[in-house]
Amino acid sequence: MPTISEIVLAVIAVLGVLAIALLIAPTFVWVRRRMAGADKDDEARTEGALDPKLIAREIVGRGATTDDESAEPAIEVPQVTADPTLEDRIIRIVSWAFLMAVAVFAAASGLWDATLSGIVILIAVTGEVLLLLQDVLPRTPLRSARRPLQGLLALGFAGVLVWQTGGFESPFTFIFPLIVGAGALLVAPRIALVLAILATAAYLSAGMAVDQTPATGPLVQMAVNLTGLYLLAYIGASIGREQRRARDAAIRMSTVDAMTGLYNRTYFFSSLEREIARGDRSGRAFCLVMLDLDDLKAVNDRYGHLAGDQVLRGVADVVRGGVRKIDVAARYGGDEFVALLPETDPTGGWVLAEKIRLTIAEQGMAGIDPTPTVSVGVVSYPADGRSADALLVSADRAMYASKRSGKNRVARATAEPTVLPVEQRETARTREGERAG
Repeated sequence: MPTISEIVLAVIAVLGVLAIALLIAPTFVWVRRRMAGADKDDEARTEGALDPKLIAREIVGRGATTDDESAEPAIEVPQVTADPTLEDRIIRIVSWAFLMAVAVFAAASGLWDATLSGIVILIAVTGEVLLLLQDVLPRTPLRSARRPLQGLLALGFAGVLVWQTGGFESPFTFIFPLIVGAGALLVAPRIALVLAILATAAYLSAGMAVDQTPATGPLVQMAVNLTGLYLLAYIGASIGREQRRARDAAIRMSTVDAMTGLYNRTYFFSSLEREIARGDRSGRAFCLVMLDLDDLKAVNDRYGHLAGDQVLRGVADVVRGGVRKIDVAARYGGDEFVALLPETDPTGGWVLAEKIRLTIAEQGMAGIDPTPTVSVGVVSYPADGRSADALLVSADRAMYASKRSGKNRVARATAEPTVLPVEQRETARTREGERAG
């Protein structure tokens, strides 16, 4: 008949193996999906790790439209600036406050005089490691793993502290549920389960190190603490997952155009500014393509605005299919689209623009006659402008040069300023504001 200690040791071993299996399991899933040609979109969506490009593909797959009577009304998302250091600051405050509280309790209570020196050493070593992880560790790949390292440090500290203060009867056993509940808010549900399993193993190890044949009372206390631990893990993981989904929904509304699934104007401008900064550092050029639908108003007047929206989505699909993964395609406004092409020379930008123009003109739109066409302007950085506004003015000038030349063609920006008719003398930003009004 196995003893209680042997059973507990066997449980600890099983928990350790299970934790390792959960940690490495996604690697095998990833390999299997790669071999089968599947992607990781579903997994990212489950764990709340969506990026704007994934969100754009999701919207396009659903065929989202703003003119559908059954569609949800657009929601204005307030501009809220999050503090990226908030979580780190909270972790730092809680960690040091708890270390100081443990030092005061251990020294003032006099309950653990025999192990007081060990407790003091434990607090000092933990504080030094925390200082290293939080403030000293340089910006290396190891720094990105500081959150998991802090979690392991917290579990190790809790295990040794419980061992030195009475095992299962220690008043500090609440640390394990506290660590698991807080950690589950910040990580994916799978990692929260791993954290709970490791905390269980540390708790059992610390208790058995003091008393290998515990009485009924300590065993009941242990069972109650472990029940609370897993309940907190479940609550934290559920709340954390919903928070990440809410964040993804905010990203969806703030970076993606709901009708076309392309990026919106705001995201495009931020990408353009980043690309200009990168170009200044590296000296590499890039291209900007701006295209405008020809005679969309005639389509709306003849076939209705729903047909016009279908034309917009069709053009967006062509633009999306024509650019590379590193490019940024966006709906600039109304019937205008832009594409940012990093590390592309003017010839490459012209080839892509011509490819998009020909595809739109040749494939047509079902039920729309004549076939919709686009006028395209192509500019490059830094030849046609060294700022975002200068590039967009040049692209707008090139696009109108294409329209004046007969539409359905690609044009480059002219060196001299272009004189436009009075009814067309407006910048892209002014046109966008008038449409919104």
